[in-house]
Amino acid sequence: MNSWINLTALWQIVVVGLLAGAGLPAIFAIGLRFLNTSGARVQTAGGGVVTGTDGESDRVYGGNPAGLAVGVLCFAIVLAAIGYGISLIVASS
Repeated sequence: MNSWINLTALWQIVVVGLLAGAGLPAIFAIGLRFLNTSGARVQTAGGGVVTGTDGESDRVYGGNPAGLAVGVLCFAIVLAAIGYGISLIVASS
């Protein structure tokens, strides 16, 4: 249609911009969400120690191991994308 505008390059820029501009923060947010999954025990609203029938307090001792694994995977993807972007910048100069 117009020889001044390369539509193929324009669509490539839009797709990469959407992936890097919205995709990476979304993956980071998903990683944070999966890190926030709690285990079987919950903390009381008052913050006090409430002992259950087993003599232990009702506090969170650790998160869900599957949530931790997914969170770490999401953060690794984001860090890999950042490293790849930095390597592209360094290689071009």
